[in-house]
This record gives sequence, structure tokens and C-alpha cells, in this order.
Amino acid sequence: MSLYTKIAMRYLGKIIEPHLHFFSELKDDLRRSRMRMSIQEYISITSLTCIILFMIELSLFSFIFSLLKLGAIFSIFMAITVSLGICLLFFFIFLSYPKFVIRDKSKSIDRTLSFAGIYLSTISSSGLPPHKTFEIFSKFNEYGEISNEAKNIVNDMNAFGLNINESLRKAIDRTPSKKLREFFWSILSTIESGGNLPKLLEQKSKGFLNDYKRRLKEFSQSLTIYLEVYLTALVLGTIFFTILTSLMSGIGGITQTNIILIQFFLIFIFIPLISTAFILLIETSSPGEG
Repeated sequence: MSLYTKIAMRYLGKIIEPHLHFFSELKDDLRRSRMRMSIQEYISITSLTCIILFMIELSLFSFIFSLLKLGAIFSIFMAITVSLGICLLFFFIFLSYPKFVIRDKSKSIDRTLSFAGIYLSTISSSGLPPHKTFEIFSKFNEYGEISNEAKNIVNDMNAFGLNINESLRKAIDRTPSKKLREFFWSILSTIESGGNLPKLLEQKSKGFLNDYKRRLKEFSQSLTIYLEVYLTALVLGTIFFTILTSLMSGIGGITQTNIILIQFFLIFIFIPLISTAFILLIETSSPGEG
């Protein structure tokens, strides 16, 4: 526990404890995001951060509004209102942060699930029992979050003495990915019913691979549209605008200094920002590992 967490728990922990039932959903989010923090600690840290932020904002906005000479009472009222509004916004952002972590982990799992399924099927086809299959798979870190899930399953068996069925149930409860949850449920059902696990894994891996190919095809079609928009709107638009402003400068009506400022903003600020936005858009929509 860090010093900041200890301070938050010391001064706010007991105050927040009776109200933890209002944040029952957050408890599940913290577990699935693996933030290794209790709900009481998280709410205490969030509250302490918002209190500190409120004090800083109140001083800052009081100073700003006083410079505008809007009156002492009105300036204080506006400073308190704006500070409270920003603090509430940050409070809800803090509460939503575990969901963002879960979403990111889920995307990471879904991106590698098709390849992990193939490798898991290959190991299982050698005739090894399920617990040995997961033990071997957990030694490979190439599959990111799925490798971590496998390590947790093996750790539950070795450290806590759980069998493979109980370990899979715990993994189903904590994994952030719906697809991986369904995959583990299929494995668990097959083990409990005595079915053919290698055959199941082979079918599942083929299904994951077909789904990956479909998403890759959709991405390639979307990428074509993105490139057409980028080249037409940004590259050709920038060239056209630069030529147009140069002609306007020659005809008159706009000073050359203003023309240079506009072109400077367009080339060195606007284009890099839009290009960065396009890169982020392509990266987030890519079915491969980002």
C-alpha cells in the first residue's frame, strides 16, 4: 500500500465504508481489471484526489474571477460552482476508469484469441490432460492477457490446491473478455461431461480464425475508405488551400503576414493533428495487435 493510499484510508476510509454498497458494480470492475485494490481503497483515493483538486481549483478560479472584477460574492460563487463541477466530472471519470481498463484488456484478448486457440489446440492434441495443457501454455508470453489468464489458472491449481474445473470457474468469473469467457465455459463443460477436448479446441480455434479473417477483411475495406478520405480531404485540400491563399495574397484583401500565419497553422499544427487522429483511428480499428 502506497503512502498516498494510507493517507486516504486513514482520513476517509471510515467515512466511506458505510456507503460502499452504492458502488457494488465497481467492485466487480476492479476485480476484472486486476487493479489489486479494494473498493474502499479506490473510493478513498478518488475522494482525496477530488478534495485536493477542489482546493487548488477554488484558489485558481477565485483569482481568475477576481481579475475580471465581477464582484466578490459573484466571483466566489462562480469559483465554487465551477470547481465543484470539475471535481464531480473527475470523480465520475475515476469511477469509470476500471471499465476503460477492462475494455482495453478485452480488446487485447480478442485480438490474440484466434492464435492462442490454435496453439492450445496443438498442445491438447498431443494427449496431455487439461491441467498440463494449461501449464505448458502459461509458459509462453506471446499471447499477452490470455497468457496471464492461463498463468492465473495454473497458480490457482498449484498455490491454492484447486482442480482444473474450479480454476476455470474462477477464470470465467474474472476474465474481462466475453469471448474468452465463452471459450472457458466450453472447455469446462467438455471436461465435466468427459467429451473430446482436443476436438473441441480444434473446432473453436477454426471458428476464431475464421472470425479473425472476417474482421481483417472488414478492416482492409475500411482502410481503403480512410485512405481515400485522408488523401482527398487532407493532402489535396491542403495543397488547394495553400494555392488559394497565395492567390488571395497576390490579388489583395488579406495581408501577407496573415496569409503566412494561416499557412503556418495549417501546415505545422492542423495537418499533424489530423494525421495523428487518423493514425489513432486506424490503430484502434485494427483487428491485429496494436
